Amino acid sequence: MYSTPTAPVPSRSAAAVAGIVAGGVALAATELLAGLLPGAPSVVLEIGAFLISLQPPGAKQIVVDLFGTADKLALNVAIVFGALVLAAVLGILARYHRSWTTAGFTGIAVLGLLASLRDPLVDALLALVAAVIGVVVAYYVIGWLLHLATPSGEAEMPDWGRRRFIGTSVGVAALAVAGGGVGRFLLNNRAEAAPTAASIPPAVDPVAQLPAGAELAVDGITPLIVKNRDFYRIDTQLLTPRIDAATWTLNVDGMVDHPFSLTYAQLLAMEMHEEYVTIACVSNEVGGNLVGNAKWTGVKLRDVLAMAGVQAGATQLVGRSVDGWTAGMPTAWVMDPAREPMIALKMNDVALPRNHGFPARLIVPGLYGYVSATKWLSDLELTTLEAFNGYWVPLGWSKLGPILTQARIDTPSNGQSVGAGRVPIAGIAWAPDRGISKVEVAIDGVWQDAKLSTPISNATWVQWLVGWDAAAAGPGSHTIEVRATDGTGAVQSSDITPPAPDGARGHQTIQVSVS
Repeated sequence: MYSTPTAPVPSRSAAAVAGIVAGGVALAATELLAGLLPGAPSVVLEIGAFLISLQPPGAKQIVVDLFGTADKLALNVAIVFGALVLAAVLGILARYHRSWTTAGFTGIAVLGLLASLRDPLVDALLALVAAVIGVVVAYYVIGWLLHLATPSGEAEMPDWGRRRFIGTSVGVAALAVAGGGVGRFLLNNRAEAAPTAASIPPAVDPVAQLPAGAELAVDGITPLIVKNRDFYRIDTQLLTPRIDAATWTLNVDGMVDHPFSLTYAQLLAMEMHEEYVTIACVSNEVGGNLVGNAKWTGVKLRDVLAMAGVQAGATQLVGRSVDGWTAGMPTAWVMDPAREPMIALKMNDVALPRNHGFPARLIVPGLYGYVSATKWLSDLELTTLEAFNGYWVPLGWSKLGPILTQARIDTPSNGQSVGAGRVPIAGIAWAPDRGISKVEVAIDGVWQDAKLSTPISNATWVQWLVGWDAAAAGPGSHTIEVRATDGTGAVQSSDITPPAPDGARGHQTIQVSVS
């Protein structure tokens, strides 16, 4: 279908709108299909995952700094916006050669198909069906709208043709938003549904009740145990993997004497262990919130590795996720009896939530998550440190990732105005798996010891508190700084470094004013 210079054509703005609506309907159709049929891809999510795989060194930290835990939402919005802008361009091109537009929408569908086929959880046939549906829907919707937008050559009073185009475009766009919204709701609802797993046995060595003084009664302080729904989440998955525990297996291979696989039921048949462990993201800025403490229950990692027979030359343990993501950690760290890494199956006494790694994830005390905390675990491979780099290492992050000693001020907040009375300065400090021996707070440069909560283990954070007499300090602006000393006697560094390549350093410092 070709237009000629003398034939009536839609205006540029109308053609752009037609392209945007057609592109939106195509995206909505694939989202709805993904929501209705397990295994069908969300093209938006698959292209997002593909873009994540192409990120250059340093991109992760920029995105986390800008958006924090909303980084996935930001990427979703950016992909949809970019797709609609491209669709608008294809709509304008359709004024001249419809074949260009058809080729453009087909190219987008092929890109979505190729991105989808990279995902091991996507059904290849359903991915092809989604691509075809997207192209067909886009082709017919843009043809329909362009026909409505093309002047008839006859004068109409009022301009009913223009009104029909606008009304139809608005109606179709509304249907696309509704259909896409329903599809994404179904996707998220399926992803976030409670895991349907067999009952997980209790631990043979349950943790003791929290000792007296383990929690400080201070308004605004981070709770000692973070609830699952409030626990930070940083990973490369735009959609939580949907894994059936009945068919899931964990493979143990590489430099071992006896490679083998375990089913979920076989893991449940092993002795359960539980402990409180604080984990942290290496992207966490000084004073940031990408850190959390929970009670984890699962199988001791060393028990599983003992079944395989780790060979003497294996210096690295690599954890693989079902989506191919990898984390590598020194075998010596895992084997050190001073700590107890585990394959976690429960989090705070409930089956591991899907968005935190169901059916199983690694919890390794003392290591940042990017080199240890593999969610949706599918494989444990023994290799050497020289033979393999985990996902983040080629992107500029350190191969070794011990968690640095850190302290954070929870209350008061930076810039807050406080009254001239007794003001609690409080927060948390962590150095897993060395523990915290002391926290000090400087007010206007004068250091004093803080009161510490009773530690529940060396692998967890503690809460701390200083009661500040703001009246004695006087009105005006005051500087508050905090530092921690770990269980080995090492004091938190005051040198300021960015998170890359191995964690942020420095003391958190805030300004408050006394009224």
